[in-house]
Amino acid sequence: MTPAIELAKQQGIAYTVHHYQHDPASVSYGLEAAEKLGLNPAQVFKTLVVQLDGKHLAVMILPVNQQLSMKLAAKALGAKKAEMANATDVMRSTGYVLGGVSPLGQKKALPTIIDSSATQFSTIYVSAGKRGLEIALVATDLAALLKAEFAAISQQ
Repeated sequence: MTPAIELAKQQGIAYTVHHYQHDPASVSYGLEAAEKLGLNPAQVFKTLVVQLDGKHLAVMILPVNQQLSMKLAAKALGAKKAEMANATDVMRSTGYVLGGVSPLGQKKALPTIIDSSATQFSTIYVSAGKRGLEIALVATDLAALLKAEFAAISQQ
């Protein structure tokens, strides 16, 4: 059991876990999850860690078929600039490996934004903390667990 699943279990929220056989040659972990689980890619969300103003880390959760808008990400947290955090900082801060970064159960609680498109679905899917493992839950439950806010942060 991963820290993500443990947290959902401890907090008593409704969730389901979905497994699939991860292909190491896959170039997009999130799109692979959507395809192998037969899900709408707009309902499967990836977890990205950004660095704000060259100082602080933050988590952005958005559909796997969308790109993160750095301008919107910065704006959502009142920063001037956002850029992708380096892999070492991501792994150190979250405790997860790239491709398996879950927004749940991270080592350090970081400011978190969930793309507002999540609210249109009864359930969304995010990484459960390991490649080949997704957790399905209600977006508002995810936001409550993470003390996250909803904002438009993605672009086509």
